[in-house]
Amino acid sequence: MFLFLSKLLPLFIYPLGLSCLLMLIAFVLVWWYPKWSALTIFLAFTVIFVFSNSWVSQGLIKSLEWQNLPPKELPQVEAIVVLGGGIKPANSPRPWVDVSEAGDRILHGVRLYQQGKAPFLILSGGRIDWKDGGPPESGDMAEIAETMGVPATAILEDTDSLNTYENAVNVKQILDSKEIKGAILLVTSALHMPRSILIFQKQEMQVIPAPTDFLVTEKDLEERQGSGQAILLNIIPDAGNIQNSTKALKEYIGIVVYRLRGWL
Repeated sequence: MFLFLSKLLPLFIYPLGLSCLLMLIAFVLVWWYPKWSALTIFLAFTVIFVFSNSWVSQGLIKSLEWQNLPPKELPQVEAIVVLGGGIKPANSPRPWVDVSEAGDRILHGVRLYQQGKAPFLILSGGRIDWKDGGPPESGDMAEIAETMGVPATAILEDTDSLNTYENAVNVKQILDSKEIKGAILLVTSALHMPRSILIFQKQEMQVIPAPTDFLVTEKDLEERQGSGQAILLNIIPDAGNIQNSTKALKEYIGIVVYRLRGWL
């Protein structure tokens, strides 16, 4: 039930859901309190306008992503841990598993393995039956890794975790069962890294962040400061910006909820 509510309830806090809720309230109020209805419509517009421009969107994203900027050279460790995300199952008519934006995680994890950073690649992630369906995401990631040349003997899987807390708990169990001690490289999206580090450290693991899938780069920030045309385009509402704002808010809400539950 917690898993379902954790997916459902935040939808009414995220910009799009909150705006829809405000519009629904305005529709109800218009018959009896038209002035309050107008105010509610204005609030809905403000929410959409604020979170759909790149100034706010990139600011929120950067505040999380740039907390753990990767060094030029990562150290050698005992294992590379890749958290699930961005891998779509090979459901028809897909010819094979699909990799979306967050699928950079498995690609980066394999790259680190090929650089000799660790002897083991631990892939963590199950699938929610009512959300995505299909086999565990860890299995799909393993298939990608093997296709890219990682031997099956170097791959360890956590097939059951459905959130970041379970990722950490299950990975800890794998490390203990294989008597793997010492530091690990943690690979996940840069946006997801701050929360992930805290959760893994709570499980008494020595974590070195290896973030990937950056949504905001130095080039993006330079373009935002460019010509008048660029500034205007950054202010105009954009669906991609509201999506990125929502991703950032999801992480901040997750940090609060996980802290309340004692998971970090």
